[in-house]
Amino acid sequence: MDPMTAGQFSLVFNAFSFTLAVMGAATVFLFLGRSQVSHQYKTAVTISGIVTLIAFYHYFRIYESWQSAYVVTNGVVKATGVVFNDAYRYVDWLLTVPLLLLELILVMRLSAQETAQKGMLLSGLAALVVWLGSPGEISADPGTRWTWWALSMVPFLIIVFQLLVGLSKSIDQQPPAARGLVSAARWIILITWSFYPIVFVLPMLGVSGGTATTYVQVGYTIADILSKAAFGIYIWVIAVQKSELSTATH
Repeated sequence: MDPMTAGQFSLVFNAFSFTLAVMGAATVFLFLGRSQVSHQYKTAVTISGIVTLIAFYHYFRIYESWQSAYVVTNGVVKATGVVFNDAYRYVDWLLTVPLLLLELILVMRLSAQETAQKGMLLSGLAALVVWLGSPGEISADPGTRWTWWALSMVPFLIIVFQLLVGLSKSIDQQPPAARGLVSAARWIILITWSFYPIVFVLPMLGVSGGTATTYVQVGYTIADILSKAAFGIYIWVIAVQKSELSTATH
Protein backbone atom coordinates (compact mmCIF):
# COMPACT_ATOMS: atom_id res chain seq x y z
CA MET A 1 0.00 0.00 0.00
CA ASP A 2 1.24 3.49 -0.86
CA PRO A 3 2.08 5.76 2.08
CA MET A 4 -0.67 8.30 2.75
CA THR A 5 -0.85 11.56 4.63
CA ALA A 6 -3.71 12.08 7.07
CA GLY A 7 -5.25 14.60 4.67
CA GLN A 8 -5.11 12.21 1.73
CA PHE A 9 -6.58 9.35 3.76
CA SER A 10 -9.42 11.54 5.02
CA LEU A 11 -10.20 12.92 1.56
CA VAL A 12 -10.60 9.44 0.10
CA PHE A 13 -12.48 8.19 3.17
CA ASN A 14 -14.92 11.10 3.02
CA ALA A 15 -15.38 10.68 -0.73
CA PHE A 16 -16.40 7.06 -0.23
CA SER A 17 -18.72 7.99 2.63
CA PHE A 18 -20.35 10.76 0.58
CA THR A 19 -20.85 8.42 -2.37
CA LEU A 20 -22.53 5.85 -0.16
CA ALA A 21 -25.07 8.48 0.88
CA VAL A 22 -25.59 9.69 -2.70
CA MET A 23 -26.09 6.20 -4.14
CA GLY A 24 -28.42 5.21 -1.33
CA ALA A 25 -30.53 8.35 -1.68
CA ALA A 26 -30.64 8.06 -5.47
CA THR A 27 -31.78 4.44 -5.22
CA VAL A 28 -34.68 5.33 -2.92
CA PHE A 29 -35.64 8.31 -5.09
CA LEU A 30 -35.60 6.32 -8.34
CA PHE A 31 -37.60 3.37 -7.03
CA LEU A 32 -40.20 5.70 -5.51
CA GLY A 33 -40.14 7.84 -8.67
CA ARG A 34 -41.35 4.91 -10.78
CA SER A 35 -44.88 5.80 -9.72
CA GLN A 36 -44.61 9.14 -11.55
CA VAL A 37 -43.85 7.74 -15.00
CA SER A 38 -45.95 5.84 -17.53
CA HIS A 39 -45.63 2.07 -17.67
CA GLN A 40 -43.56 2.15 -20.88
CA TYR A 41 -40.80 4.07 -19.08
CA LYS A 42 -40.82 2.21 -15.75
CA THR A 43 -38.18 -0.26 -16.91
CA ALA A 44 -35.71 2.52 -17.71
CA VAL A 45 -36.21 4.10 -14.28
CA THR A 46 -36.04 0.70 -12.58
CA ILE A 47 -32.69 -0.03 -14.24
CA SER A 48 -31.46 3.38 -13.09
CA GLY A 49 -32.33 2.40 -9.53
CA ILE A 50 -30.67 -1.00 -9.92
CA VAL A 51 -27.48 0.73 -11.10
CA THR A 52 -27.30 2.97 -8.04
CA LEU A 53 -28.21 0.04 -5.77
CA ILE A 54 -25.34 -2.04 -7.17
CA ALA A 55 -23.03 0.97 -6.77
CA PHE A 56 -24.22 1.47 -3.18
CA TYR A 57 -23.31 -2.12 -2.32
CA HIS A 58 -19.88 -1.96 -3.94
CA TYR A 59 -19.05 1.40 -2.38
CA PHE A 60 -19.93 -0.09 0.99
CA ARG A 61 -17.39 -2.84 0.28
CA ILE A 62 -14.82 -0.30 -0.97
CA TYR A 63 -15.42 1.82 2.14
CA GLU A 64 -14.85 -1.20 4.41
CA SER A 65 -11.74 -2.24 2.50
CA TRP A 66 -10.24 1.25 2.76
CA GLN A 67 -10.78 1.27 6.51
CA SER A 68 -9.10 -2.13 6.78
CA ALA A 69 -6.07 -1.12 4.71
CA TYR A 70 -4.98 1.81 6.90
CA VAL A 71 -5.00 2.81 10.54
CA VAL A 72 -4.66 6.39 11.78
CA THR A 73 -2.81 6.89 15.07
CA ASN A 74 -2.14 10.40 16.42
CA GLY A 75 -2.56 11.85 12.94
CA VAL A 76 -0.16 9.36 11.34
CA VAL A 77 -1.49 6.99 8.67
CA LYS A 78 0.01 3.52 8.56
CA ALA A 79 -0.75 0.55 6.33
CA THR A 80 -2.18 -2.39 8.24
CA GLY A 81 -0.88 -4.98 5.80
CA VAL A 82 -4.37 -5.67 4.50
CA VAL A 83 -4.45 -4.91 0.77
CA PHE A 84 -7.09 -2.43 -0.38
CA ASN A 85 -9.38 -4.35 -2.73
CA ASP A 86 -9.91 -2.07 -5.71
CA ALA A 87 -11.34 -4.97 -7.71
CA TYR A 88 -14.75 -4.02 -6.34
CA ARG A 89 -14.72 -1.11 -8.79
CA TYR A 90 -14.29 -3.28 -11.83
CA VAL A 91 -16.93 -5.76 -10.69
CA ASP A 92 -19.26 -2.80 -10.22
CA TRP A 93 -18.43 -1.29 -13.61
CA LEU A 94 -18.84 -4.63 -15.38
CA LEU A 95 -22.40 -4.79 -14.04
CA THR A 96 -23.44 -1.14 -14.18
CA VAL A 97 -21.73 0.41 -17.21
CA PRO A 98 -23.69 -1.67 -19.77
CA LEU A 99 -26.91 -0.87 -17.87
CA LEU A 100 -26.24 2.87 -18.07
CA LEU A 101 -26.43 2.76 -21.86
CA LEU A 102 -29.47 0.50 -21.69
CA GLU A 103 -31.23 3.16 -19.58
CA LEU A 104 -30.87 5.65 -22.43
CA ILE A 105 -32.06 3.20 -25.09
CA LEU A 106 -35.13 2.21 -23.05
CA VAL A 107 -36.19 5.76 -22.18
CA MET A 108 -36.06 6.62 -25.90
CA ARG A 109 -38.80 4.01 -26.47
CA LEU A 110 -37.57 2.81 -29.86
CA SER A 111 -39.09 -0.09 -31.79
CA ALA A 112 -38.59 -3.53 -30.25
CA GLN A 113 -36.09 -4.47 -32.97
CA GLU A 114 -34.05 -1.28 -32.66
CA THR A 115 -34.12 -1.46 -28.85
CA ALA A 116 -32.70 -4.97 -28.96
CA GLN A 117 -30.07 -4.12 -31.57
CA LYS A 118 -28.87 -0.87 -30.03
CA GLY A 119 -29.12 -2.19 -26.49
CA MET A 120 -27.06 -5.31 -27.17
CA LEU A 121 -24.46 -3.44 -29.23
CA LEU A 122 -23.87 -0.61 -26.76
CA SER A 123 -24.05 -2.81 -23.67
CA GLY A 124 -21.62 -5.30 -25.19
CA LEU A 125 -19.17 -2.55 -26.13
CA ALA A 126 -19.41 -1.05 -22.64
CA ALA A 127 -18.62 -4.41 -21.02
CA LEU A 128 -15.66 -4.77 -23.40
CA VAL A 129 -14.29 -1.37 -22.35
CA VAL A 130 -14.29 -2.45 -18.69
CA TRP A 131 -12.89 -5.92 -19.42
CA LEU A 132 -10.00 -4.54 -21.49
CA GLY A 133 -9.19 -1.85 -18.94
CA SER A 134 -8.96 -4.14 -15.92
CA PRO A 135 -5.56 -5.80 -16.69
CA GLY A 136 -3.97 -2.37 -17.06
CA GLU A 137 -5.50 -1.06 -13.84
CA ILE A 138 -3.87 -3.75 -11.72
CA SER A 139 -0.47 -3.47 -13.42
CA ALA A 140 2.35 -1.28 -12.12
CA ASP A 141 4.19 -1.37 -15.47
CA PRO A 142 3.54 1.81 -17.52
CA GLY A 143 3.91 -0.02 -20.83
CA THR A 144 1.32 -2.60 -19.85
CA ARG A 145 -1.04 0.07 -18.60
CA TRP A 146 -0.73 2.08 -21.84
CA THR A 147 -1.35 -1.05 -23.94
CA TRP A 148 -4.55 -2.00 -22.17
CA TRP A 149 -5.68 1.63 -22.04
CA ALA A 150 -5.29 1.90 -25.81
CA LEU A 151 -7.16 -1.38 -26.36
CA SER A 152 -10.04 -0.32 -24.12
CA MET A 153 -10.31 2.99 -25.97
CA VAL A 154 -11.24 1.17 -29.20
CA PRO A 155 -14.71 0.05 -28.04
CA PHE A 156 -15.01 3.33 -26.13
CA LEU A 157 -14.60 5.32 -29.36
CA ILE A 158 -17.12 3.06 -31.10
CA ILE A 159 -19.59 3.91 -28.33
CA VAL A 160 -18.87 7.61 -28.89
CA PHE A 161 -19.59 7.18 -32.61
CA GLN A 162 -22.82 5.28 -31.92
CA LEU A 163 -24.05 7.90 -29.45
CA LEU A 164 -23.27 10.87 -31.68
CA VAL A 165 -24.04 9.38 -35.10
CA GLY A 166 -25.76 6.02 -34.73
CA LEU A 167 -28.58 7.39 -32.54
CA SER A 168 -29.11 10.63 -34.49
CA LYS A 169 -32.07 9.37 -36.55
CA SER A 170 -33.66 7.82 -33.49
CA ILE A 171 -33.34 11.09 -31.56
CA ASP A 172 -34.89 13.01 -34.46
CA GLN A 173 -37.95 10.79 -34.03
CA GLN A 174 -38.37 11.71 -30.36
CA PRO A 175 -41.22 14.07 -29.37
CA PRO A 176 -40.08 17.67 -30.01
CA ALA A 177 -40.59 18.69 -26.38
CA ALA A 178 -38.32 15.87 -25.17
CA ARG A 179 -35.84 15.76 -28.04
CA GLY A 180 -33.42 18.21 -26.44
CA LEU A 181 -33.39 16.26 -23.16
CA VAL A 182 -32.69 12.96 -24.90
CA SER A 183 -29.97 14.48 -27.07
CA ALA A 184 -28.31 16.04 -24.02
CA ALA A 185 -28.29 12.63 -22.32
CA ARG A 186 -25.75 11.47 -24.89
CA TRP A 187 -23.42 14.32 -23.98
CA ILE A 188 -23.84 13.65 -20.27
CA ILE A 189 -22.64 10.09 -20.89
CA LEU A 190 -19.70 11.21 -22.99
CA ILE A 191 -18.59 13.96 -20.60
CA THR A 192 -18.91 11.90 -17.42
CA TRP A 193 -17.34 8.82 -18.99
CA SER A 194 -14.36 10.87 -20.16
CA PHE A 195 -13.27 11.12 -16.50
CA TYR A 196 -12.40 7.41 -16.45
CA PRO A 197 -9.69 7.23 -19.14
CA ILE A 198 -8.18 10.48 -17.83
CA VAL A 199 -7.98 9.20 -14.25
CA PHE A 200 -6.62 5.88 -15.54
CA VAL A 201 -3.53 7.53 -17.09
CA LEU A 202 -2.58 9.71 -14.11
CA PRO A 203 -0.17 7.11 -12.65
CA MET A 204 1.49 6.92 -16.10
CA LEU A 205 2.11 10.67 -16.16
CA GLY A 206 4.46 10.88 -13.21
CA VAL A 207 1.86 11.01 -10.43
CA SER A 208 2.84 8.42 -7.83
CA GLY A 209 2.53 7.27 -4.24
CA GLY A 210 -0.24 8.53 -2.00
CA THR A 211 -0.96 11.40 -4.40
CA ALA A 212 -1.70 9.00 -7.25
CA THR A 213 -3.88 6.84 -5.00
CA THR A 214 -5.83 9.88 -3.85
CA TYR A 215 -6.33 11.27 -7.35
CA VAL A 216 -7.41 7.90 -8.74
CA GLN A 217 -9.83 7.04 -5.93
CA VAL A 218 -11.42 10.49 -5.73
CA GLY A 219 -11.46 10.85 -9.53
CA TYR A 220 -13.23 7.56 -10.09
CA THR A 221 -15.63 8.35 -7.25
CA ILE A 222 -16.65 11.70 -8.76
CA ALA A 223 -17.13 10.03 -12.14
CA ASP A 224 -19.33 7.34 -10.58
CA ILE A 225 -21.55 9.91 -8.84
CA LEU A 226 -22.09 11.82 -12.08
CA SER A 227 -22.47 8.88 -14.42
CA LYS A 228 -24.72 6.77 -12.17
CA ALA A 229 -26.68 8.81 -9.62
CA ALA A 230 -26.91 12.08 -11.55
CA PHE A 231 -27.49 10.38 -14.89
CA GLY A 232 -30.09 8.06 -13.37
CA ILE A 233 -32.08 11.01 -12.06
CA TYR A 234 -31.75 12.68 -15.46
CA ILE A 235 -33.23 9.55 -17.06
CA TRP A 236 -36.13 9.90 -14.60
CA VAL A 237 -36.61 13.53 -15.70
CA ILE A 238 -36.83 12.41 -19.34
CA ALA A 239 -39.26 9.64 -18.41
CA VAL A 240 -41.51 12.09 -16.53
CA GLN A 241 -41.45 14.57 -19.43
CA LYS A 242 -42.30 11.91 -22.01
CA SER A 243 -45.00 10.47 -19.76
CA GLU A 244 -46.65 13.87 -19.50
CA LEU A 245 -46.48 14.31 -23.26
CA SER A 246 -47.98 10.87 -23.78
CA THR A 247 -50.83 11.66 -21.38
CA ALA A 248 -51.50 15.01 -23.07
CA THR A 249 -51.89 13.42 -26.51
CA HIS A 250 -54.47 10.88 -25.33
